[in-house]
Amino acid sequence: MEIKWYHFHIYFEDKDLETLHPILEKLKEVQGLRIGHAHRRPVGPHPVGSCQVTVPSHLFEPTLQWFMRERNGLSLFIHPVSGDDYSDHTDHVVWLGKPYKLNIEFFEKRISV
Repeated sequence: MEIKWYHFHIYFEDKDLETLHPILEKLKEVQGLRIGHAHRRPVGPHPVGSCQVTVPSHLFEPTLQWFMRERNGLSLFIHPVSGDDYSDHTDHVVWLGKPYKLNIEFFEKRISV
């Protein structure tokens, strides 16, 4: 399995917005990361609000360490981007904080189409 990127999904609820915004501001200072839109509702397989941070493989370890220090209690769902979305979101995941149950049916529906 070749991994060029990782997605770090920061999970949050409306009550967490004051915690999320400073984290996103600090992330903007980290070179090489792409920060996506903060979705306040579930999107795709994600059961709560989330913001995707795309991390190149060579920055995985320092980014993981950064989030361990800076996540301020928010949960992160982390997975590789290998081209196999189902496996990436089920077999090859890392959680920081509270894990959530993903909507895996999202991938089953996409596969069967």
